[in-house]
Amino acid sequence: MIGQQHHESGAHFAFTDRWGGVSAAPYEQLNLGGAVGDDPRAVRTNRARAAGALGLDPAAVVWMNQVHGRDVAVVDGPWREADIPCVDAVVTARRGLALAVLTADCTPVLLADPVAGVAGAAHAGRPGLVAGVVPAVVEAMRKLGAEPSRILAYTGPAICGRCYEVPEAMRADVSAVVPEAYATTSWGTPAVDVTAGVRAQLAAAGMVVREDSHICTRESADHFSYRRDRTTGRLASYVWLGETER
Repeated sequence: MIGQQHHESGAHFAFTDRWGGVSAAPYEQLNLGGAVGDDPRAVRTNRARAAGALGLDPAAVVWMNQVHGRDVAVVDGPWREADIPCVDAVVTARRGLALAVLTADCTPVLLADPVAGVAGAAHAGRPGLVAGVVPAVVEAMRKLGAEPSRILAYTGPAICGRCYEVPEAMRADVSAVVPEAYATTSWGTPAVDVTAGVRAQLAAAGMVVREDSHICTRESADHFSYRRDRTTGRLASYVWLGETER
């Protein structure tokens, strides 16, 4: 259910896989995305199961309506379902509040400054990478008191550069903005490596990624992949700061 989990200096980072939920095919099993055609009751059950496995209150998780942009919302509590804004990053200075990113090939970016008590999460697909969602979320964290040199950064399961084939012109457009994202597939065609681009943008902002996931969603049968399956579920990545750490 929880594919990877990390704890560091009171900061918590977690990434789900596709197992341990109640959704039927093609969303089997632990689909956490509410906008992919799955039964809403199954999604609610899955979100509650994932939260429970992490020791979180399902009602204290912040979700986004992700639109492949660069807008960031500052939050101090969850939204009502009808009020969830269209953003691709969230930041908070509230300890114990979990921020969640939904993905099925895009790169989830989780950030935390345990000293300042500030956390951030971003959804970085190819369009968001180019638009600058990563620098935007870092800047929003800085405004809340975070220091890039202290920020712990993790990226989660995502499609790798060897698998993310794109037209030559698209690779050129992306690499003109983020040169580090230039890639070639394992079969020799143009590709984009979004995670490498994210890592470069974080480095430019003054931080080092503590750990990249080594999982390629397209290659892993344990993870959802839009590129592989089209109609499929969504993984979730969570970041939060413990309420008792100071």
